[in-house]
Amino acid sequence: MDINEKKALEQRAEKWIADHKENLVADISRLVKIRSVSDQAHGTEEAPYGEGCKRALEEALAIGREHGFQTTIYDNRVGAMWYDEGRWEDTIGFWGHLDVVPEGEDWDFKPYEPLYRDGYLIGRGASDNKGPTMAVMYVIQCLRELGVKLRRPLRLFLGCDEEKGMTDLEYYRAHYPCPGLSMIADCGFPVCYGEKGIIEANLLSGDRVTAAIESFSGGVASNMVPDRANAVLNPRFFLAGGEERVMALGEKGPFTVTRQGEKISVEARGVSKHTAFPTGGVNAIELLASALAESEALPESDTKALRFICQVNQDFAGTGLNVVYSDEVSGALTCVGSMASLTEGRLTQLINIRYSITADSEQLVKNIGESCRQAGWELRLIRDSKPNYFPKDRPEVKLLTDLFNEMTGLEKEAYVMGGGTYARKLPNAFAYGMSGVPGEPAPEGLFREGHGGAHAPDEGLNVENLVKAMKIYVMSILAVDNLIS
Repeated sequence: MDINEKKALEQRAEKWIADHKENLVADISRLVKIRSVSDQAHGTEEAPYGEGCKRALEEALAIGREHGFQTTIYDNRVGAMWYDEGRWEDTIGFWGHLDVVPEGEDWDFKPYEPLYRDGYLIGRGASDNKGPTMAVMYVIQCLRELGVKLRRPLRLFLGCDEEKGMTDLEYYRAHYPCPGLSMIADCGFPVCYGEKGIIEANLLSGDRVTAAIESFSGGVASNMVPDRANAVLNPRFFLAGGEERVMALGEKGPFTVTRQGEKISVEARGVSKHTAFPTGGVNAIELLASALAESEALPESDTKALRFICQVNQDFAGTGLNVVYSDEVSGALTCVGSMASLTEGRLTQLINIRYSITADSEQLVKNIGESCRQAGWELRLIRDSKPNYFPKDRPEVKLLTDLFNEMTGLEKEAYVMGGGTYARKLPNAFAYGMSGVPGEPAPEGLFREGHGGAHAPDEGLNVENLVKAMKIYVMSILAVDNLIS
């Protein structure tokens, strides 16, 4: 296909996408209405990630069939849709996920009643990742209806456990074949050729807290900087003057203090961000722990335990756990204490670490364990998801980066990120855009500060940016298809 033919195709694709935009928004909205938070704890053989994820997967595949796709479900864990069959080694696979992070609190809009306003589709999952996943389906349909002949079959896969650990992909890869090349539509443009490793672990206090602390909790998901934390306290067990000092916290900005009978409830408010990109986030767990420790209202053993939580969360660099690390390939490690609880009398702090590609994760775990030991705490490792690296010198990286810049007039470079996508669970895979074409900021007044982001309250999808991304994807698929011999 020469330059003129490609230009003509780009124009035809742009018109096709514009003609189908309203239908796309309607299909995404059908999925956003479903609360599909992965819930293995209540899963069954028919719904291993809970009823919400099962409903979302069934609805997405129903939408696919309405658009003429063949569909299948792999053991109720992963779905797929396609037009043309072919050898697996020749197939270009596209991967999206239908599970979402919990909605949390402080929404100005209703998280599961999608609203299309001022060019944004608002609702949990609209941008991460239901919108981009449906957009890929439309892109494949566009290529077919425009009569574009590809040498490689295309197949769209739909997962249900991306946000909680990607066990869906681990299962799929253990039981079914993978495409020859996989592209994950769950990041910003251009090519993401590397993803940091992920460590999740629980840190447990060695001693039980006293009766002064009846409950302590914060956060709703491992991969979110917590914007809420709460403690219920019993002032009968405070130190002298402690009740007055705790009540005085309510006079300070981020705290709400209320009486609950004889008890006192203290709530801290922070700012939620994705743990892969925590800059600008404010950790409510750290705010609460610090305020209670500094109040000098609690027994010494409780204050000591809270100070270790403060140590863990003193910054997003991992200083408090002796895991500070950075490299030229992927930048600095990030560390977030994302969830906290009081279980059987022991404080528990869940940490989510995105470590640099060249870091030695075993050494990082040793350092965390030693930091815990010195503080009288215990480390319980949950998972160590190794980094993904799709070599930057692969021709796909330069080809798709150059194509993106040519089509947008920008000068972006391929990059490595702290976010984790399905690319880390698949062979010969990389993440590529669909979630991040630069555009105009949201209209003033649509979102409050800290709102509108992927894991934030009032999650919003910029539909015009998604439409631009779809046109780029059309031309990108053609380029990759031509590249593969």
